[in-house]
Formats: sequence, structure tokens, C-alpha cells
Amino acid sequence: MEAGVKKSKQEALAEKMRGLEIYEKDIKEKFIRSSGKGGQNVNKVSSCVYLKHLPSGIEVKCQQERSQELNRFLARRILVNKIETIKLGEASEERKRIGKIRKQKHRRSRRAKEKILKEKKEQAEKKKARSYRPLPDEI
Repeated sequence: MEAGVKKSKQEALAEKMRGLEIYEKDIKEKFIRSSGKGGQNVNKVSSCVYLKHLPSGIEVKCQQERSQELNRFLARRILVNKIETIKLGEASEERKRIGKIRKQKHRRSRRAKEKILKEKKEQAEKKKARSYRPLPDEI
């Protein structure tokens, strides 16, 4: 895992793998020809990475980038995140991130509702102002 990935990111991933007791010997790795955009590079090089964690049976396939080395790193990171989610459950970073996004969306919808209600009230006031009111000399 050399090209395109900073040494610090590689070390952080290796540390996370050690913490979750994920070993390279337990990972089966295959390289497959990618599909889609990428032109000649995609057609000639097997840049898609398939990983299978044998103890848990989790499978990951990554073809996000054109570089095989970068896809190897990304596939391992995806695999580690999936295993972490399963092992740690609620405490995992992925669950926290998803929960945070869910809360943000909930807040956004509440704000949107308040805005709509405010606009409705303004419209009702406009209509009320248009209604016929007799002039003081007509009374």
C-alpha cells in the first residue's frame, strides 16, 4: 500500500486493524477488472479490489479509483469500518456519524416547517387586509 496514500493514513489504518484484531492473514484478496469509466487503464489493469474477511465472512469490493494500490487501501478501510460497526455496535464511529447526520436532517426539517408556517401566517394577514371594511363615513 504505497502509491497515493500518505504514510500517516496507512499507519492509522494498521493501528485500527490491530485494535479490532483484524489480521492480514485472515483477509483473502483478489483483483478483478473494473467496469465503467476509466478507458484503456480500466480495460487492461485489474484495479478493482475484492476483500473477504474469513472469520466474519464480510466481503468488500472497491473500484472507486483507477489505481489498484489506492483501491487496496480504500477496500481495507471499508472492511475495517464494517467490522467495527458490527463489533462495537452503538459505540462505533460509523454509527455516531450516521446518527449525527440523522439529527441534522431532523433539525433541518423542523426549521423548514417553521418557515412554511410563518409564510402561511403572512399570507393569511395579507388576505385579511384585503377584506372589505366599511369606511367611517359609510357607517
